[in-house]
This record gives sequence, structure tokens and C-alpha cells, in this order.
Amino acid sequence: METTTLNLSIETSQLTRAYGALIAAEGVNITLNAGSIFGLLGRNGAGKSTTIKMLTTLLPPSSGKGTVAGFDITQAPQSVRRNIGYVPQVISAEGSLTGYENMLIFSKLYGIPGTIRRERIQEVLEYMGLTSVQDVLVQKYSGGMIRRLEIGLALLHKPPILFLDEPTVGLDPLARETVWKHVLDLRDTMGTTIFMTTHQMSEADELCDVIAIMHQGKIKAVGSPEELKARIGPDATLYDVFAYYTTEHEERGGFRDVVRTRITARRLG
Repeated sequence: METTTLNLSIETSQLTRAYGALIAAEGVNITLNAGSIFGLLGRNGAGKSTTIKMLTTLLPPSSGKGTVAGFDITQAPQSVRRNIGYVPQVISAEGSLTGYENMLIFSKLYGIPGTIRRERIQEVLEYMGLTSVQDVLVQKYSGGMIRRLEIGLALLHKPPILFLDEPTVGLDPLARETVWKHVLDLRDTMGTTIFMTTHQMSEADELCDVIAIMHQGKIKAVGSPEELKARIGPDATLYDVFAYYTTEHEERGGFRDVVRTRITARRLG
């Protein structure tokens, strides 16, 4: 019989995915408390999307263990899926349908009872600020509206955990700000746990409670934004941290000196 815990979180132990000789993610250890925002940062090809796909049961791990919302990702994948929402990098909304029609299809896929389906859809549309365009074809939406719709689709079944894989890629600054206001509200008012990836260091610095930096399939550093910056220098930025941990080991000594020189230059004006 499947069981869960009250502390809805994510935990992995040596989670690994290999494609033959290629190891896309190796020995990933993550502990994420409920109601927090976790940022997984790394260069393209670092293994971030592979890690998310394992945690969302889209890709089986080659070895290691993982639990999401208290359920084992390999032993209880259906229970994991019932407790998560997932917004991938690629567009998941259908452009030839209206926003409402997209919501209707997803509500059926999630098994939301017909008696409350319409009410739940309207609730999510209102929450995401899309009520006025619910009958407009999605192909006429702006990029920011599409992203808000996709987050809304992922929230229809009220999951305690939400995965966002670069949700603001390609959006203008105002659209990004609107999307992240909704993300923060999910955490602050609903207690939703957020697992996100982004290439925007300012987003990660401002939004994330904990950040892990991934490089060549391995987690290189974990901590709060302030903890990670303190390891590099008193005036280091998150970009400095990212650049340091995604630089090859033999280059780090010289790189640390360069970072410190730049930090000093910024401080002195």
C-alpha cells in the first residue's frame, strides 16, 4: 500500500541517468523542504532537464533513489504525477484552441470531476489573470500570457509541488515579472513547493530559498544565494558564483583571483 508523509518535499540519493557511456546526471543529492523555492542552475547540457524528467517520472533513473511528495519515483510514479505540476521548456498549450478549451482538456486528463470542472477552470483562469481572454485562441496570446496559461494548466489539480523548466525563457522583462509574481504568490499563499531552472541569475537570486549549481551532470554547490555568494567573496554576485562553479577545476585558482579583482573594482567604483 502506498503511503506519503505530511512534509511534501523532494529527496534524492545518488540519482543517476546514463545513456550508454554518456552520464547525463550523476549522483544527484537533493533535499527540498515543503513550501520553498529551489533553483537548479547550470549551463546548457549540464543535466538540469534530465534531473527534472527523472523527478517527474518522464525518465527512469539508471540508479539511485528519489521521492517526490513522499512517493518513490520508480515504485509509485502515478502517485508522484498526481502530486506535481510540470511546465516544460517547450510550449505545452495548444495554439489552435482557446485558453478555456486547453483548460478543459487538461482538467479531464487530471481526472477533475465534471461537477466541479467548470468552477475549477474559472478559478484558475481568474487567478492567472486570463479570464478576459479565455475564449481567445492561444495562438493570439503574447508569450507572457501563454506562460501564465501553462502554469495555470499545471495548477488545475492543485498539486503541492510545481516544476518549472526555464519558464521565462524568451519573455520580455515585464512578462517575466508578472510570471514570477504568480510563482511567489503560489509559495506564499498556497504553500506550493517550487522546483525551477533558469538562466537569469537575478531571478534565482531574488526568488530562490536554496540554489544548486550543476555542471557536467554533477551538483557542484548547494546553499542559499547569500551562502553561495559568501563562499566566493564579500561582494560576489550570483553570476560570479555560477561562473566559478561551472569553470573547470584546473582553471579555478586563476578564476577566483579574477573574480576577486572584479569584485574589488566594483566596490571601489
